[in-house]
Amino acid sequence: MNPTSGTPDVSRRLLLQAAVGTPVALAATASLGATPAEAAGGAPADATVPRFAIAVLPDTQYLIDEGGSDPEPVREALRHVVRTRQDAGIVFLAHLGDVTEHGTEAELRTADHVFDAIHGKLPYSVLGGNHDVSGTDDERGDTPYLRTFGPRRFARMSTYGGSSPDGYNSFHVFSGGGRRWLLLALDWRVSDATMRWAHGVLGRHPELPAILTTHDLVWGEEDGGARLSGHGQRLWDGLVRGNDQIFLALGGHYWPTGRTTLTNDHGNPVHLHLTNYQDRYYGGAGMIRLYSFDLARGMLDVTTYSPWLLGKDARGRTPLEAETVELTDERERFSVEIDFEQRFASFAPVVPPPSRPARDVLVKGTVAYWRFDTSGLPSAGSDGGPVAPGTVARDLTGNGNDLTAERLHASPADVLTWSAEHHHDQPAHASLRFDGGKSPDRGAVLRAAPNAPINSMTFESGYTIETFLKLPEPFEGDHAWMGILSWEGRAGDAGKTSGWSDDEPTCSLNLSGERFLQFVVYPTDVDADPTSWSHAVPVGRWMHVAVVNDGRHTVLYVDGSRIARNAAERSRGITTLGKPFAIGGTQFAERYGQGFYGWIGDTRIVARALRPNQFLTAR
Repeated sequence: MNPTSGTPDVSRRLLLQAAVGTPVALAATASLGATPAEAAGGAPADATVPRFAIAVLPDTQYLIDEGGSDPEPVREALRHVVRTRQDAGIVFLAHLGDVTEHGTEAELRTADHVFDAIHGKLPYSVLGGNHDVSGTDDERGDTPYLRTFGPRRFARMSTYGGSSPDGYNSFHVFSGGGRRWLLLALDWRVSDATMRWAHGVLGRHPELPAILTTHDLVWGEEDGGARLSGHGQRLWDGLVRGNDQIFLALGGHYWPTGRTTLTNDHGNPVHLHLTNYQDRYYGGAGMIRLYSFDLARGMLDVTTYSPWLLGKDARGRTPLEAETVELTDERERFSVEIDFEQRFASFAPVVPPPSRPARDVLVKGTVAYWRFDTSGLPSAGSDGGPVAPGTVARDLTGNGNDLTAERLHASPADVLTWSAEHHHDQPAHASLRFDGGKSPDRGAVLRAAPNAPINSMTFESGYTIETFLKLPEPFEGDHAWMGILSWEGRAGDAGKTSGWSDDEPTCSLNLSGERFLQFVVYPTDVDADPTSWSHAVPVGRWMHVAVVNDGRHTVLYVDGSRIARNAAERSRGITTLGKPFAIGGTQFAERYGQGFYGWIGDTRIVARALRPNQFLTAR
């Protein structure tokens, strides 16, 4: 729309990514209980993955103008989101108003036909802009716009939740990333009655994160920033700032595009974005913005492109078409970091799964299982309380592989403490916090008794070693090559001399200076040390680590994902010397140096290869 005008005045399977390299998010989710009609067109997105996308279509008025225009770019944009919804994970489309130039019967008939490209195939919302409707607010009565894009249009849509009494405002509830989301589609001028209605919608869905869409929200600044418009200020003061559920608000109407972040009354950020391309070539060429939500990475990735121009032969595009097909400056292609779990904690806290008793995870072949809640560590104390030397962590298999806590190098009491922290999917809701380090060496270990069966087991038929880890953030100091777990003893004493050093142990899981996990083992049948390496593992986040050997080869998994650098050499069994198994450190030349730095949770050893769906994380 023309920003100075207040009322109407009549006188491809990720085709984009392949063609222009736009990082459109893969995967996502389907709308709530899609109707058979909505299953038409492209296949629906996957509702189980943590990535999904919302397509946003702003001001299309210059393309639906009875005075002379071309609606084909808008039609192609709608076809595109339907066609690519599975690959791009598109679960919903939101139009930001000013569908038409004058809001006439003829223009609305055209718009009606254009939206046939998406109707019944993908859920969507439409709201009125100042070129679609007239009047001081949404209590304007009947209009051609209302007869076209009023409640009757959305009544059979699976996401549609209802409309305000005047019919000009609606809300939708859709699914994405394994959860439900609420979207408010508000008129360009909301009345007091609509504000009360919107509060009611949020109040009836108190656990849903909400996206607000409207036509007039923020002005764009030349530097890419934005500030609230008059109507935007009204929405902020009367609706947004007091409702923590609203974390994202989108508007059109003005140009240039821009964005800002404001802090609501709950101390949380609200992202406000202006999206409008009508001032660009071909009235915006049906430009869409794709908002790709990545709940795994905690990112909202935004890309902007014209499906209509994208569909043209790249060799035949004119200069204007070529420069408009995709917008890649920092205004139009950017990412916003959002810790979704933390941001939504005040109204939709994540409830961790309940702890599971040991009997539920003692799968066939389990030879040892240690956990640090009261079932496995009877003397477990308060969070942060020291674990005294001599404290016993019970082997809950009953196989006699209890571990006893020891402090290394006369380390202080805080070198080993009990913690209530734990991985989300860990059976026990507890862990141990190790504070090992170098210069001088300090640390603590949990060691098996000299006669424990685990010390001499060789696992020639295969094994699975699992543990839960978390590295501190910030990760302070030098902790290169700290041990996580190991069997004590010298490889040289077992006749293994081909490895890095005769003084290293026969089997250990360690962390390199680059934070790569290293699993090194000397098999029973050869003098070799096949070694597996992970990527650089994160800090400040729990992870599950599994080492799986099938009697021939070893594979390392991190959070259920197979890593790339698994040893190619054959590996059968673990050479052991009858010396203690330990958690919290790795010996060299039969001496402990630094201890582990971070948290260790449940640890299990099974005398056979397990599949990922049998790991401790499985439920």
